[in-house]
Amino acid sequence: MKNKVLSSADAEARVRDAQLWSAASRNALNRLVRCLFAERLLEPDALLWARDGNQAWLPFGPSRGGLQFSDLRRAPAGTLLNRGPIEFLDETGTRSSIDDPSELIRLVTPSLAIPPASDGVQHLLRDVENSMRNDVLARRHREHWSADLRGKVAEAGVQGFLAYLQKSQPPHLTAMALDQWGALEGHPFYPTWKAKPNLSPEDVTALSPEFGARVRVRIAALRKEWSYVEKMPHVGSYSEWFAQNFPELWRDWAAGLIARGKSPEDWVPLPVHIWHLDNFVHREFSSEIASGAFDPDGPEVVTLPSMSFRTMLPDTQEPRPFIKLPVAIWMTSEQRTLQAKSIHMGPRLSTLISDILSKERDISDRLEIFTEELGAILHHPATGDEHPGRFLSVVYRNSEALARDDGLLPITVAALLTASPIDGRPLICELIARNGNESEAEISAFFRAYVETVIRPTLAMYLLYGIAFEAHQQNSTILFDEAGRPQKLLIRDFGDGRSFSPLSRERGHQLKPFTRAGILPTTFDDDISLVRSFVIDACFVCHLHEMALCLREHYSMSGAGLWRILREETEAVFDTIRPRMLSDVFWQEELTAFLEKPWRSRSVLRMHLERYRDYRVEHELPNPLAGAQ
Repeated sequence: MKNKVLSSADAEARVRDAQLWSAASRNALNRLVRCLFAERLLEPDALLWARDGNQAWLPFGPSRGGLQFSDLRRAPAGTLLNRGPIEFLDETGTRSSIDDPSELIRLVTPSLAIPPASDGVQHLLRDVENSMRNDVLARRHREHWSADLRGKVAEAGVQGFLAYLQKSQPPHLTAMALDQWGALEGHPFYPTWKAKPNLSPEDVTALSPEFGARVRVRIAALRKEWSYVEKMPHVGSYSEWFAQNFPELWRDWAAGLIARGKSPEDWVPLPVHIWHLDNFVHREFSSEIASGAFDPDGPEVVTLPSMSFRTMLPDTQEPRPFIKLPVAIWMTSEQRTLQAKSIHMGPRLSTLISDILSKERDISDRLEIFTEELGAILHHPATGDEHPGRFLSVVYRNSEALARDDGLLPITVAALLTASPIDGRPLICELIARNGNESEAEISAFFRAYVETVIRPTLAMYLLYGIAFEAHQQNSTILFDEAGRPQKLLIRDFGDGRSFSPLSRERGHQLKPFTRAGILPTTFDDDISLVRSFVIDACFVCHLHEMALCLREHYSMSGAGLWRILREETEAVFDTIRPRMLSDVFWQEELTAFLEKPWRSRSVLRMHLERYRDYRVEHELPNPLAGAQ
């Protein structure tokens, strides 16, 4: 009898695994279809549509057959959402179902608009398959996690997942729980969103935020003369700041150095991700360890990895600063180093933005930032070389904005679009439903308030000071009041933030740029277009457009009403700011770029296929605001 029970359980597990793998395949296929057409790697204008419905045919050529889409839905910004089976019809008319992303990639490769690198397709196939395997792992884990949370919410007797989190833990840990919950779905235009090809399944589970991971960080030591430190003006010495913010760690770190016969005054504490330390640093920095420039020993702290994977919040009842670290892991096809640019520019931009907010009441009423108070990187004392330091570096990000005492709830935007463990609806629906009304008029009013919350500070900082926030779903946090209404934007990650210096200089602010051979600049003097496209891609394409798509699809709303709201709110910001802009010509150029001209977006799939020979290749999307009047 026992063996029969076990066999039945095993059979059920195998069936469920097959279902999860099928869902992962569909997810990957749908992402690929969207990316291929958005980046015009496949020509969307070549699609032949059925007169009624969403069926479409993409011919490859007279002798190559083509693809048949049974349910391909058209949405604003040239978005094509695949919601049904895809078939391949060969030149004889024989049909075959495409159930695996690798089949689709191989079929479309000869028809791509660009020639891939010699190994581009091979790497794409590898990363997509690895992403799918990790997707299955995460969704299997989430089923158990969701069931556990449903039980806890019911036991607490509260209304909803958000209310349960707020009741059960401090505000900063609530925010981090939501951040980890939102780490499942990934960037909307990354077909390899969960790829970590050099991690074992066990490491993926142990280290990734979508599994609710807790990860150890070692506080190692770096000789002072081997370090470069960048800090905001209010910060004293590195060691003084660290001792104030991590007093227990500082005590144990200093005591450990003394026990090993070293003077703490000669060293600075340098956190290192434990996987990175064990699998990379000990090997690649063996000479620095042997020569006494770097000491890998030290105390450890347990941290909560955020959805960026390598930005960690200490798992403590009292909020401590975030610790952003390099990890020599390939994720979404890039190795997650922490370059000198981030060390230098994070504190500098944090200082500039803080200075502006201290003088701009209208902006500061709507905007808060996670300041990057301090950064450090391995810096060769003789040559000044910081390139190896991209693997031994740290940025500390202040977490005080999460320790709320005003009743506002911080939610990372990606979490808003992630299914609730209670009812499977996007979490944003729980906020909309708090007033008991989910009519189309109420959803539109909510979206208007949401858009205003996001774009008023974002566009004001860009149009007046030339500062572009990378306000996509991962970097943007919205502060909601108890009624579920958005009140403020909380933004993070300034190390790669772009800026247009003439605008800030015109208003009396200076930003020292970072320049190094081989590292793309982020501060521009002559051409504002790269700064503008940064705002449009992150905030409008990857954030607000996705929010509108989510609400329209979930609530079965028709038409372009949400994009009309986005246009109206954008126009309102431009009208408000116009008297302060440098010229009417500049005002008109920017207004046209946001409302009429095609939106420029990063060509992520093309970059992958071309093996990242150009990190700034972009494509144009039809502007969804142009006709939304």
